[in-house]
Amino acid sequence: MSITGIIIAALVIAVIGLLLGLFLGAAGEKFKVEVDEKEVAVRAELPGNNCGGCGYAGCDGLAAAIAKGKAEVSACPVGGDACAKKIGEIMGISAKESKPMTAFVKCAGTCDKTKQDYQYYGVEDCKMLSFVPNGGPKTCNYGCLGFGSCVKVCPFDAIHIVDGVAKVDSDRCKACKKCIAECPKNLIELVPKDSSHLVQCSSKDRGVDVMKGCSVGCIGCKLCEKICETGAITVVDNVAHIDPEKCNNCGKCAEKCPKKIIL
Repeated sequence: MSITGIIIAALVIAVIGLLLGLFLGAAGEKFKVEVDEKEVAVRAELPGNNCGGCGYAGCDGLAAAIAKGKAEVSACPVGGDACAKKIGEIMGISAKESKPMTAFVKCAGTCDKTKQDYQYYGVEDCKMLSFVPNGGPKTCNYGCLGFGSCVKVCPFDAIHIVDGVAKVDSDRCKACKKCIAECPKNLIELVPKDSSHLVQCSSKDRGVDVMKGCSVGCIGCKLCEKICETGAITVVDNVAHIDPEKCNNCGKCAEKCPKKIIL
């Protein structure tokens, strides 16, 4: 090929490249998506765990919702008050202070305290046990199954199976609610991290039936309810529940409980 041919080929390529550049530039300008600077700034402050604890698909979704005023600046359970304060400054509003929360498992039925109707051999997944007799091998149909579905979904390594029951490490827990959604027995709830009195049971059976399957289950005797001076304890469907907003942490309920299941 002569030098002239090479020059012509180079010029053709250069012209084509120039035309493509101009076309792409014009197309980008015509179809560009406007970026909300507040959304970008809010997203930068979010931790990026994409855990879904805020109720949105991920941090991008939450950032967009906050920027549009559709979500509270304190909606991220992982970021906590520090994150909410920074986002509040971006949005020009004050962030409401919130109590640090943690997941709590309402079951104390460890292997030495519960009875089993049969020995289970199969897939070790709590949700799978809904297909076996009585919803699992334990005599108590309300207790922790101990196969760790909650453990598998926790993105913070905050929950583990200890002696047959799920236990939450409150220092690691970010209150993302994933374990709550995963538990087929609805045993897990969010409570303030500073709660010092909690009931470790969720059985709705009568006391006599509870004792057949678990030595530490709530028998619904109402002794805790009667002794509570602030009305923080109520027994509903044979199981006690403590309202942390009313509880003054006097400890009388824990002393009175015959089963010693109040922390």
